[in-house]
Amino acid sequence: QVQVVESGGGFVQAGGSLRLSCAASRSIFAITAWAWYRQAPGKQRELVATISRLGSTNVEDSVKGRFTISTDRAKNTMYLQMNDLKPEDTAVYYCNTATASRQWGQGTQVTVSS
Repeated sequence: QVQVVESGGGFVQAGGSLRLSCAASRSIFAITAWAWYRQAPGKQRELVATISRLGSTNVEDSVKGRFTISTDRAKNTMYLQMNDLKPEDTAVYYCNTATASRQWGQGTQVTVSS
């Protein structure tokens, strides 16, 4: 079973930046599409961005122009670069396949103050 661990969250002021990492125990990002999701307090988990196994990307409208998804296959790691953060980006962020086929991990908390 491939293990993945999310990291990189933290507390930032509005307008700040963070880079989240999703580190895998072996090469997986060339096999299937992966994605970042988030769940804000009291809300359902939602899709944030996806990256196909060929590297094409898509981000949801709410974060378009601010968030970028990428992978470093040499490091078996997927990233979410988050710029110009807003208080509404506050959530726990998770990585999973684009079909959410894996068990959810612990995620990484992102808190943005106004």
